[in-house]
Amino acid sequence: MLDINLIREKPEWVKAQIAKLNDTAPIDEIVADDARRREILGEVEELRRQRNETSKQIGQWMGRLKKMEADLKRAEAGQDVGQSADQLRAQVQSLQFNADEAKDETREIGERITELDEELRQVEERLQHNMLWVPNIPDESVPVGPDDSHNILGDPQGAPEPQFDFEPKPHWDLGPELGIIDFERGVKLSGSRFYLLKGWGSRLQRALIQFFLDYHTEKHGYTEVYPPFMVRSEMFVGAAQLPKFKDNIYRDAEEDFMWLGTAEIALTNVHRDEVLDEADLPIKYVAYTPCFRREKMSAGRDVRGIKRGHQFDKVEMYRFTTPETSYQALEEMVQDAMDICEALGLRYRKVEMVTGDLGFAAAKKYDLEAWAAGCGEWLEISSISNCETFQARRANIKYRPAENGRLQYVHTLNGSGLALPRVMIAIIENNQQADGSIVVPKVLRPYMGVDVIR
Repeated sequence: MLDINLIREKPEWVKAQIAKLNDTAPIDEIVADDARRREILGEVEELRRQRNETSKQIGQWMGRLKKMEADLKRAEAGQDVGQSADQLRAQVQSLQFNADEAKDETREIGERITELDEELRQVEERLQHNMLWVPNIPDESVPVGPDDSHNILGDPQGAPEPQFDFEPKPHWDLGPELGIIDFERGVKLSGSRFYLLKGWGSRLQRALIQFFLDYHTEKHGYTEVYPPFMVRSEMFVGAAQLPKFKDNIYRDAEEDFMWLGTAEIALTNVHRDEVLDEADLPIKYVAYTPCFRREKMSAGRDVRGIKRGHQFDKVEMYRFTTPETSYQALEEMVQDAMDICEALGLRYRKVEMVTGDLGFAAAKKYDLEAWAAGCGEWLEISSISNCETFQARRANIKYRPAENGRLQYVHTLNGSGLALPRVMIAIIENNQQADGSIVVPKVLRPYMGVDVIR
């Protein structure tokens, strides 16, 4: 979520930044509702001041009225109270009239405050809803471009391009022939875009997950987290998945539970509504989760093989940092993911995203792509983003500066470290041999127990 002060003070600039994302947002409605909200708050404050003053005056009048009524009773009984009964009776009537008028005025003020409170509730509800639809503003260092065709492709790194003295097969042929991927039974169980891993295919996936977690915790200093795989819908709001991507989320039919589309959703909210100490930053988490996404937005894309499905596995890196260190942390996280690529012997490249392919929550983002020789494609295996304060404002995560300054929002960063099954695709296709076997990368052999999958 953006700072409302930024939208209030620079609405046209915000619109221009959002246009770079090929997105739109109800900025004019937000500005109007924000102005009306402040008007209502000012009017209510003034009305409450008037009501308090009038109530105080009524209290004083009622005290005087009680005393006059007592004097009137004594005067009517023939006692000397300094004024005649007629004079006192006239004063009592006048004072009572004024008090009744003031009470009517107080009641009208109360009714008006009730009306304004209801309008305020509606305005704030609409304002909050519209704010949730505003994407993050790209960092000034992000190249401007209309779509992914303008992304800046880095030079290939890591292993040299695989060379074969035979025609390499894509994984959708190689996997079934080896008996490690079963497409037909996966579809039988769950429908299109599901598959079954078997035997060494299952073990390869498990080995990769364990290797990723061990590498990030032992070499990169992350703390492993095992989160719930389903969380309340408010956690999706905090991670900027709702309301924007509601059509891609699997949810429980009866309870307020939604299945994670990425561990980022859970990790964002680990410190929800907390104030962290600057001395504890950065906080570095890594988590494995299965991920569940309705692939409605990608209908017709990557339909062959296991490149894109409704369920997949991923190991996610996540950091909470101070604003001053977040962009250094972004580069470090990119390197953390690249270290995994190097260890696995992958041929990979870094892609810098332009504004038109930046996404909803990121202020700056890089992708890593691995070469898959069988299908002849570069496949995205990691996406690393700096969201700055965008998620922290939604999840209300702040930190206390060491110098005891005012509380500030943390910066949050997330990145795949790495995403399956595309890493599996690259390993299977790049390491295939003429007899259809697959050479297991050296770092995975202790996890697999074999050097070659036959």
